Amino acid sequence: MILYYVPCKDKKEAKKIAKELLKQKLIACANIVPAESIYEWEGELKEETEAILLVKTLERWEEEAKNAIRELHSYDIPAIIKLNARVNKEYLSWMEGCIR
Repeated sequence: MILYYVPCKDKKEAKKIAKELLKQKLIACANIVPAESIYEWEGELKEETEAILLVKTLERWEEEAKNAIRELHSYDIPAIIKLNARVNKEYLSWMEGCIR
């Protein structure tokens, strides 16, 4: 199982991306978590409210899912952070039934 950690500008954008990935059957599930982010951009310290999108997919669909996220995301340089995960057999079986 792969988990992508994707900061989004807001909950609306995170939901839009999640729904499209589900529609395309590239992911089995998504979670959206409110977050506060602090970072430097173009020489300035920024503090923003964001929404973290966590999407669950299978290794064989990781490139397609990543490319779809990139296309749908509004940031010039979106962070699409891949986390490899181990999951229980029952959940993995459910995921395999959901994704393409």
